[in-house]
Amino acid sequence: MSSLTTSHLLAIAAALGWASGLRLYAVVFITGLAGALGLVDLPSGLQVLQHPAMLIASGFMLFVEFFADKIPGVDTLWDLVHTVIRIPAGAALAASVFGADQSTWAMVAALLGGTLAATSHVAKATTRAAVNTSPEPFSNIALSLLGDAVVPTALWLSWTHPVAFFVALALALIVMVATIWLLAKFLRALARRIADFFAQRHANAPERWN
Repeated sequence: MSSLTTSHLLAIAAALGWASGLRLYAVVFITGLAGALGLVDLPSGLQVLQHPAMLIASGFMLFVEFFADKIPGVDTLWDLVHTVIRIPAGAALAASVFGADQSTWAMVAALLGGTLAATSHVAKATTRAAVNTSPEPFSNIALSLLGDAVVPTALWLSWTHPVAFFVALALALIVMVATIWLLAKFLRALARRIADFFAQRHANAPERWN
């Protein structure tokens, strides 16, 4: 069990959950790499992330996502597919900070991580859907690069300056909730795309078995 305090572990769990809604594979790879290099002492539930096979897999997906997230249209499709991946993954990573020996706190962390992952994912997907209505690609690339920088910064703050992280997280959540509210029409359009995507998959499912 980690020697970190409960409040510090909650900061790490919150960072893993929130950042997973933006860049899941970056979170997995950076956290695992930091553990493998001995930069941080990962809790037992997260040590699987530093396994060489996991680092290779997450590194490859990070490479794919880095470019997919910068192509207008492709980024929205990527976010659409990852709606059902980032949120539960964020909850699972957050819960793993505490592990089975602290099941109550692990449940709290899972709820926290899942909620934060959902908030950041929806804000990101809504913003990118809005930006994609513009014909120029530079705003899209700029927002993607901002995400590339924010994720490692948030993870670093949670490990080294948890109080500063919570302050930054509170500000980020205010901005994200305001963004979701202001761009509600793009959120509704994205929700329709998600519904259509899964409806089409459901409709095609019987055909694969015939």
